[in-house]
Amino acid sequence: MGAQPAFTIDLVSDTATRPSRGMREAMAAAEVGDEQRGEDPTVNALTQKVAGMLGQEEAIFLPSGTMCNQIALAVHCLPGDEIIAAGNSHIVASEGAGAAVLARSVIRGIGPPSGIFSAEELAAAIRQPNLKAPRSKLVCIEQTNNRGGGSVWPLETLRQIIDLAHNRGLRLHMDGARLLNACAASGVSPERYAKAFDSAWLDLSKGLGCPIGAVLAGSAEFMREANRWKHRFGGAMRQAGIIAAAGLYALEHNVLRLSEDHRNAARFAEQIRTLPGIRLMFYPISTNLVFFDVSDSGLATSDIARALAEQGIRIGIESPSVMRAVFHLDIDTAMCDAAAAALKDILFP
Repeated sequence: MGAQPAFTIDLVSDTATRPSRGMREAMAAAEVGDEQRGEDPTVNALTQKVAGMLGQEEAIFLPSGTMCNQIALAVHCLPGDEIIAAGNSHIVASEGAGAAVLARSVIRGIGPPSGIFSAEELAAAIRQPNLKAPRSKLVCIEQTNNRGGGSVWPLETLRQIIDLAHNRGLRLHMDGARLLNACAASGVSPERYAKAFDSAWLDLSKGLGCPIGAVLAGSAEFMREANRWKHRFGGAMRQAGIIAAAGLYALEHNVLRLSEDHRNAARFAEQIRTLPGIRLMFYPISTNLVFFDVSDSGLATSDIARALAEQGIRIGIESPSVMRAVFHLDIDTAMCDAAAAALKDILFP
């Protein structure tokens, strides 16, 4: 098997971030214990901190955001229940139909390309009691919405969604993969976004730069069942303080700088948006994600990605015509400009 190309500019995802020297030092110095028994002091410090940030009673440390989502769906739903979410959300397209396999529930996708649906759209999707139809049980919000171009849910829209869901007896779950990006863009605190939800989680391995991990939060009652599902899914860990320390370091050092990623994303978008054959999917840029259509360029996305890779630049392919560039702490302004220039040269040699 041949050697993989070395990417000096990796725009494929914010999961491409690598732990900094300071983060590695924090990991090496971490106090540890048996996480599954609740004896790891670093894990406990991280979960308590995130629970407080999200305005929830308790939290658990998990290997991935997908596990956070799947545990929450399994706790909230009974077999045959229906989950209402944006049609382009992560639980629909990027979790291997886990809701159907694990929670044994179905997902009803709604809303526009931005992924931000209204209370009116939610009301139209909630089913009336009917023995022949699924029972509407859970509303899932992805903040930010990835395939909506990193779109940010407005706080007022969320309040309307929350009031409607609770009035209709539905539960609410927040997929907080890029919640802190939403906070950086809007100035709204994580607690104001997440407190009214029945469960919410925060990803550590994207813009925060950790090598692994996410934290799922909710009420004490929710957490009792979540811990049971955590064990079923194989998510229990032992001396996990080594990786939890990365999360604590990130929350101290890498949150305020998220706005830098947003500025670089906007900078990149401005440099490519006037190129013939390029069409930005979402403009202006909301956070750290840039989606663009190249169908009028005469080149396939695979050809463009291959040409960029030869220059040490990796970029995401969403479809034969759509690409995604993600900006993160390992991408500085010079790299942003170099990627835009390389794309221009490929399109117009």
